[in-house]
Amino acid sequence: MTRGVIRGFILAATMSAATLAADTNEDILGTTESWTKDGEAAIAERLAYKINKKRAKNVILFVGDGMGISTLTAARILEGQLRGESGEENYLSFEEFPNTALVKTYNVDSQVADSAGTASALNTGTKTRIGVINTPPTQMQGQCTADTETAVTPLAYYAEKIGMGTGIVSTARLTHATPAAVYAHAPLRDWEADSDVPAEAKAAGCRDIAQQILDPMMGDGLEVALGGGRRNFQPTGTGKGKREDGRDITKEWMEKGKGAAYVETTDELKAVDLTTTSKLLGLFDNSHMQFSAGHSAEQPDLSVMTETAINMLSQNKKGYYLMVEGGRIDHGHHAGSAYNALNDAVALSAAVKKAVEMVDLDETLILVTADHSHVFTMAGYAKRGNPILGLVVEAHSDTPALAGDGKPYTTLGYHNGPGAVPGERPALTQEEVLAPTHLQQSLIPRNSETHGGEDVGLFAIGPRSYLVRGTMEQNVVFHIMDHALDLRKRAGVK
Repeated sequence: MTRGVIRGFILAATMSAATLAADTNEDILGTTESWTKDGEAAIAERLAYKINKKRAKNVILFVGDGMGISTLTAARILEGQLRGESGEENYLSFEEFPNTALVKTYNVDSQVADSAGTASALNTGTKTRIGVINTPPTQMQGQCTADTETAVTPLAYYAEKIGMGTGIVSTARLTHATPAAVYAHAPLRDWEADSDVPAEAKAAGCRDIAQQILDPMMGDGLEVALGGGRRNFQPTGTGKGKREDGRDITKEWMEKGKGAAYVETTDELKAVDLTTTSKLLGLFDNSHMQFSAGHSAEQPDLSVMTETAINMLSQNKKGYYLMVEGGRIDHGHHAGSAYNALNDAVALSAAVKKAVEMVDLDETLILVTADHSHVFTMAGYAKRGNPILGLVVEAHSDTPALAGDGKPYTTLGYHNGPGAVPGERPALTQEEVLAPTHLQQSLIPRNSETHGGEDVGLFAIGPRSYLVRGTMEQNVVFHIMDHALDLRKRAGVK
């Protein structure tokens, strides 16, 4: 069902992939017969597919933050090239799921969306405004109004109400937009700690996101929460804590009951006895966790966190809802670094693979999607096997192709972002563009690259996954999960 594994970024392997597309190499080019057999096998696989109409016991939603279609394609190639293959024939783990769809990502007030509004749609079934967490479409951004008391309800709330386990895993801060949508409400996504909330908003009853991880509205609360953002949970005067109310949310988590645990490193996480742990909070960085390429061993990778969360939540006989976010795909793109964005997409693929290996797909629905896309492009006429992060070398050539200014250019680029070059472009070398620090060229200069507005993919396997098809509004993803679990009905919602 899956094909990809991470083996780290090996520059030599990536560069050597350019030699694989020799014009006479049938292993790469294939033959008329091989392509025919592959096509016939694909049809046979589709004809043999049996629809699973059972009710799901568990749902795992993977969100690659900013993982648009061009990111999927480039990450697929990179993952293959890291194994010394040409890359184009590769599939990310979830790309072979039997059911796929396109998802429209706009917010109700914005043609190009942000993660807050899109994550709210995924978790509540209601599209809303840009920059807000789980508030009604009528509520204005940054305003505490009566609408706050009628905030839309996320899936995890319903799950907790009927005794299911719930959890979040993210490489971003747990108070960042996407993970926050699992458990919190806020008319402004930036209100991550109490020090971020204006005095008038506090007076009107608005609370910061971090404290809501303990929210009594969540039944007995999340069973597992692993990611970054330690500073938003701890008071000033404790390391890099930024809470001004004196509260230490990590200590309050530990006081939630017997068996609650809090960890800050990989070793501490691995030392936890999950069979005796009722609640697990892991905060592995003061802000976002490190990018996956070259990250410190002190921080667990996304696969390890996903495995831990599934092992813990699987102890609940009533099932569970888990959302896993590859949050730093988005941050790599914003910084104009395809290297970091794509390696984090490959890391998400590995985490999905781990989940597929661990669960019973007869009772667990797995969905993989993105909250939005980025203005990330893949262009030129690079030959098969050309290093995806490298300069364009066209078929039947061994030297980089030249643009109209007589200089080489890369396959990957951005419509806007920090990689814009004022004046004359430099004549880059293959070694320079393959370096981890290289920023792909962009057309329009911006300190931070922006999101893109096109549709994103949705991939599904497991009970009721056949509902994932065609082109759909983003909020429908929630309704697919709700339908698969029969959740709101079981929670007594009419």
